[in-house]
This record gives sequence, C-alpha cells and structure tokens, in this order.
Amino acid sequence: MDETIVEDIKIVSEIYPFKTNNYVLDNLIDWENGIDDPIFRLNFPHKEMLTENDYDRLKWGRKNLSQAELSKLVNEIRLTLNPHPAGQTSFNVPFENGVKLEGLQHKYKNTVLYFPSHSQTCHAYCTFCFRWPQFVSNADLKFQSKELDSLVRYLNNNPQITDVLLTGGDPMVMGPKILARYIDTLIEVKSLRNVRIGTKSLAFWPYKFTAADDGCKEVLEILRKVTTSGKHLAIMAHFNHPAELKSDVLMEAIENLRAIGAEIRTQAPLLRTINNHSDTWAEMWDRQVQLGLIPYYMFLPRDTGAQHYFAEDLSTSLQIYRTAVQKLSGICRTAKGPVMSTLHGKVELLDIEDDVFYLRFLQHRDTRLTYKVFKGQASIANPKWLSDLAPMNSADQHYFEMEECIVEE
Repeated sequence: MDETIVEDIKIVSEIYPFKTNNYVLDNLIDWENGIDDPIFRLNFPHKEMLTENDYDRLKWGRKNLSQAELSKLVNEIRLTLNPHPAGQTSFNVPFENGVKLEGLQHKYKNTVLYFPSHSQTCHAYCTFCFRWPQFVSNADLKFQSKELDSLVRYLNNNPQITDVLLTGGDPMVMGPKILARYIDTLIEVKSLRNVRIGTKSLAFWPYKFTAADDGCKEVLEILRKVTTSGKHLAIMAHFNHPAELKSDVLMEAIENLRAIGAEIRTQAPLLRTINNHSDTWAEMWDRQVQLGLIPYYMFLPRDTGAQHYFAEDLSTSLQIYRTAVQKLSGICRTAKGPVMSTLHGKVELLDIEDDVFYLRFLQHRDTRLTYKVFKGQASIANPKWLSDLAPMNSADQHYFEMEECIVEE
C-alpha cells in the first residue's frame, strides 16, 4: 500500500477507530480497485473524513506534540463532531427513582435499546459509523450496562415495552456463555414480544453462524430459545454493498439463522464513494430478497462524525432511492427511505416539489405525530438533514422543534 495512504489512515484513525479482520481483507475487498474499492472505503479510514484544517492539525501534532498534548488535541476535535447525535445520552436515557439507567435508551414507546458491556466492539469497524465514540479511549463518550437487573426491572415496570434491541458495538461478538445470560433473561419477561439483535456480523464475520466457528452450534441453540419461547427473533443485519452478499459462508450463515426461526431484516445508510448509485441499491435489495432477507431501511448518514463527507444532499438521496425501487418488483420494495434518525424520531423524505420538502415521521417519541405528512423548505443550499430545513408554516413548526419531548406512557 502506498506510504501516503498508510499515513492518511494513521492520521484519521487518531479520531475515528479502525479495525478490520481477515474475512474482510480476503473475501470482500477487491484489491485491484485499490483505495477506490467500496469495501476498502467502508473499512479503512481515509483523508477526506476529516476537514482539511483538522487533518493538518493532526498531521502537525503527531510530529511536534507530546503524547499528552496530542491526546488533548484529539479529544478537542472529537468533541466538535457531535459524538452523540439525536439526544442519545440526554433525552433517550431513562431514570429509575431519579437514577440514570446506564446502557439503556428508551426513545419510542414500545422499544428499548440495550447496550451490554460485553458487546462494545465489532468484528470490524465501518468508517461511517455514527456510534464511533463507543470505540475510542474516552470513557466519557461511551454508554453501556454491566448488569441485567436494571433492564429487567425497567421492562417489568413498563409493560408497554414489547421490543428490546440488543446493540453496541455488536452483540454477536459475545461468546455463547455470555450471550446465553442475556437471552435467558429476556425470554422470561412476559410483556416482551420481540427480541432484536443489531449486528454487522453477517457481513463482516459470518463464521459466527457456521460450522467454521467452534461455538456456532451453541450460539444457534441459544438464539433458538427466543423462537421456541414464542417470542419473535429479528436479526437487524447491516449490509452496505452487494459485495458483502456473495460469499458461500454468508449463505450458510443465513440458512442456519432462518432454520432456527429468525427473521433477518437489512438496513444501511446511503454513502458517497460506497453505495451512492441506484444500481448498487437495486442489486443489493434484489439479492437480499433472493437470500430470504427483508430490506428494511435506507438511512441517511447521521449528523455526527464524517457526515460532511459521506452524505448526499436530500434531493440526490431521494432520486437514488426512487430510481432503485423503480428497477425492482414489489416484493423487493420493502425498504423505507431515505430516512433520517433525528432527535424525536425517524423522518422519511417522501417528495420534493418546487423546493418544498414533503416528510413524515415513521417513528416519533409522541406516537400521535407518526405518519402525518408535514412540509419544510431549505434553510441552506443543498440540505442534507432535517436541521437544514425550516417549517413552511406555523402548523408544521412542532415537527422541527429541538426541545425535549416526553415518551408517551
């Protein structure tokens, strides 16, 4: 690899975590494409992820500052990148008797996100990841839970919660014994109906679910407990490009998960230099359906980290989504998009007409505001996010409000 590229990776990885593995290197990256290969760009940090000013400061700092001074500079830059967007640590964390429940997020009435301390890493890191602060050395930027009792109490005290999403990091980095602790506990909660597991393992380490992994059989039997208990098991799989859907080991992993009754839904953000073409999405969704997966979301890169580099403007994003679904049959058109995960919920961009943006919340903290169409207009050129829009009139003002909103009981 060119020395300049290696230096860029080292400089950018001062800010953003970098981790890869042999499966990615040997099976997913087309090395003939070099740094322009989409999976290379998905996995390896690159210079443009930083602003020119931040890149130059870090390059200079690595040569001229002490380690303590460099660490201070790194932390200073990270804090300018909105490390926890959409109220993750402020509005979303619930309380019990006035005490914050670390490692839980309760944004929507029916669903709680749980961050097990044992899942705060991944098999490999994605360059766009909006949870990049989870993987850096600053403990103040992380959220995780080291015990299950608080989760169980919270679920039992809030029986309207039907879904728990295990997330991280990646819960599927956990070994069988630790995974069993979480699954065995959750299936005993009577009000819980759906167990979701957010994971990139099918794309970056499918061996987890195949005979190539020593613990595969045990892991599958643990996950099977969810479906045999009468609850629904949803694997929320992250696939960013068709190249991730072609290996034989992936197909074996999918077959094994489907055999235990798991449903696999897929989601990904729309990313410049990686998948910002309608043909890419059409191929990916078509392939997923052929493998028995359910396309679920086309997200837009969240307003954190390197959003300035990865995000297309809203008009381009809508065009890519529409052109992709127009190439597919009806059963492949299940993915909602383009979708922004904002402070109060998931906003779907429906249409743009005469510079009027038509939107709706697919999910909202206040369920009364879901699926109602509202309008916005650009407040800057080439808007990329809801905060770049302004309400068209006073009737739509509350859809754009950035203040705290209480989850309905």
